[in-house]
Amino acid sequence: MNTGEDGILLKVRNLRVSFRTGKTTFAEAVKGISFDVPVSRTVALVGESGSGKSVSALAVMGLLPMDVARIDEGSSIVFNGQELLAMDMADRRRLCGTAVSMVFQDPMTSLNPVFTVGYQIGEVLRLHKGMTQAQARERTVELLAEVGIPEPERRVDAYPHQLSGGQQQRVMIAMAIACEPELLIADEPTTALDVTVQRQIIHLIQDLQKHHQMSVLFITHDLQLVSEMADDVIVMRYGDVKEQAAAEQVFTHPSDPYTRALMLCRPPMNRRPFHLPVIDDIIAAGGKAPVSVGERQRGYQPDDEIILEARHICKDFTVKTGLFQKKIFHAVKDVSFALPRRKTLGIVGESGSGKTTLGLTVMRLHQATSGEVIFDGKDILSLSEQAFLPYKRRIQVIFQNPYASLNPRFTVGQILMEPMDLHGIGESAADRRDLAHDWLKRVGLPAEAYQRYPHEFSGGQRQRIAIARCLTMQPDVVLCDESVSALDVSVQAQVLNLLQDLQDEFGLSYLFISHDLSVVRYMADQVMVMKNGEMVETADADEIYRNPQHPYTRELLAAIPQDRYAMR
Repeated sequence: MNTGEDGILLKVRNLRVSFRTGKTTFAEAVKGISFDVPVSRTVALVGESGSGKSVSALAVMGLLPMDVARIDEGSSIVFNGQELLAMDMADRRRLCGTAVSMVFQDPMTSLNPVFTVGYQIGEVLRLHKGMTQAQARERTVELLAEVGIPEPERRVDAYPHQLSGGQQQRVMIAMAIACEPELLIADEPTTALDVTVQRQIIHLIQDLQKHHQMSVLFITHDLQLVSEMADDVIVMRYGDVKEQAAAEQVFTHPSDPYTRALMLCRPPMNRRPFHLPVIDDIIAAGGKAPVSVGERQRGYQPDDEIILEARHICKDFTVKTGLFQKKIFHAVKDVSFALPRRKTLGIVGESGSGKTTLGLTVMRLHQATSGEVIFDGKDILSLSEQAFLPYKRRIQVIFQNPYASLNPRFTVGQILMEPMDLHGIGESAADRRDLAHDWLKRVGLPAEAYQRYPHEFSGGQRQRIAIARCLTMQPDVVLCDESVSALDVSVQAQVLNLLQDLQDEFGLSYLFISHDLSVVRYMADQVMVMKNGEMVETADADEIYRNPQHPYTRELLAAIPQDRYAMR
């Protein structure tokens, strides 16, 4: 390894990346940043969406779309003493297939659905190591075992869709370490994963780093996660490096107000401020959180008015196991709960626990196998479609992915107007238009958003549009299905504050599904824990976090990333 006397594996100097915005115009996405990745250390590249962190990593890998992107003159990327930007593309590909590897955020878009995972890992070994098919298969089984895939001899022939999200990410890591790289770039590898799976993936990367003596460039927006695993931290915003230092220095004595803001806008585990601080307010205050006026009180009370009650809900699916064989999969097994007016029930559990299936079944988006849902004294599961229509408007859902839940061919105005038209809300089209403008204002969007299309908005703004659409129905109950999970911490704080304000103003009741336990504690009055389709524990939010009774609940809470430096 030719790293020189300074022990630096990767040196990035004055990196400038621009993207074409017109025939002759470019916009600068990365603005002359410099940083180092030392040998056998983990460097975290932290920032919100649009900060330039992923673009910087793609520039190192040579994966930028060169038809629209350019690396400007004066930029330098030196790996192992070699200037990558001076290499021809064939040599660059060979290097990045062996000495540098990358794990992407979403394994389902990175893995080819028509090939087995064994074939895809084996392809790397055959291409870069010159192995025969038999040698590649044998080594692939070893790699799957190394990354913790159960029954690797059998799973080597599995297709990506036959594996869980955590297993898919492990396959991506196996592919990335197949050629024993010196540098592993991990781009948000745990963002969409449950806390327990997230912890497993983090521990896996740490173990592999020690075993293979790798350097790791870890890209994320989760500072809590960074505090647990990084040696050095680089904080980016709008294409600039705001701060870089050893992790302990960054977390105990952050020098930039933006770094402090990123830390403070996460929901704390030890208190519940009335409003979460947001990035711009903290920066304006010089890196200090505005003084919170009081704290929110949570918990169910004996005299709470119950607006919705689920009784013994069961949901089964028929799964094909062969050409003529089927089996019954019990997704939700005899689950009951009560939701009071103006309160929030948090539903937590790993992927596959049945929490989303339960929520969709309660809303009649899945047909229940058995059970009752009592709403306004009626069992809405037993009603005909026609009889259910008046209730349908009053039970709405906000989905996880605002990119997929908004019609890209409709303007925001059409998106908001359509459900009001269907349910006869408003006396006229002019009334409905006024209501749409009013809801845009309430969720913090400008009036001109009415004429624009979803693609013209950021992820956080799209989620606000989805919330506005939901609230045009004037609902009593809202199902929030991982509705803030994909958002940056700053945008997440804004959306959580918005949901709280709307609950206060309109008396909404929330079914709040999430795998982020700090968010659930902040939002929920009561928490229900699910595992394998069953409810294993339920209690008031403070009680379940203070004194969990079930071993599985304790396992979930233990998996929350811990701040090594205890900044708060």
